[in-house]
Amino acid sequence: MKQNEDFQEEIGNDHIATSATTPMRADAFAISDTEKIESIKKDVENILLTLGLDLTDDSLTGTPNRVAKMFVKEIFGGLNPSKKPSSSTFQNSYKYGEMLVEKNIVVYSTCEHHLLPIVGRAHVAYISKGTVVGLSKMNRVVDYYAKRPQVQERLTMQIVQELQNVLGTEDVACIIDAKHLCVNSRGIKDIESSTVTAEFGGKFKEDKIKREFLDYIKLDTQF
Repeated sequence: MKQNEDFQEEIGNDHIATSATTPMRADAFAISDTEKIESIKKDVENILLTLGLDLTDDSLTGTPNRVAKMFVKEIFGGLNPSKKPSSSTFQNSYKYGEMLVEKNIVVYSTCEHHLLPIVGRAHVAYISKGTVVGLSKMNRVVDYYAKRPQVQERLTMQIVQELQNVLGTEDVACIIDAKHLCVNSRGIKDIESSTVTAEFGGKFKEDKIKREFLDYIKLDTQF
């Protein structure tokens, strides 16, 4: 058991991804959001009491309920498939055949190893093969997959895979540049570093197209 604990600690401290899909139990939605909030509320209350805090204080009395609602309704809301953005597309009637780039999409996510924030920007691009999506669709896809316990590599892949499915093309790419508070505020406490991940599909694997994308978003990182 000790060896297993050491291994798990190493994975978490080194922020190693172990799955390309969000690990979910089969009974993830066997209970309602209301029941989840009530259960989490008790757990948060126990954590705060164990830390020695006085929950009768006016400032802390509502904290367990606020945290539970935030987990279920907000920062982990992307775990619920009912909140997945609709996949409506449109015909590319104006025959635009060049790259479309939506850059500087704000990313607010949560590191699944320490449950601390991941904050940064996503840059998403695709080349149409006959269908297009509204510009806000890309923002909504990023937001949906970010709102769950994540590792940045998985988040980058999930965004690309979702848009590939929606658009019916492999020609989709995503780059994320983000700060991890589990690195910035604990452990090594390096407040300047950020993490850059990329997923290139279809034509974006070609050096010319990849360089064009990087030039659009003004990123000097080599991939």
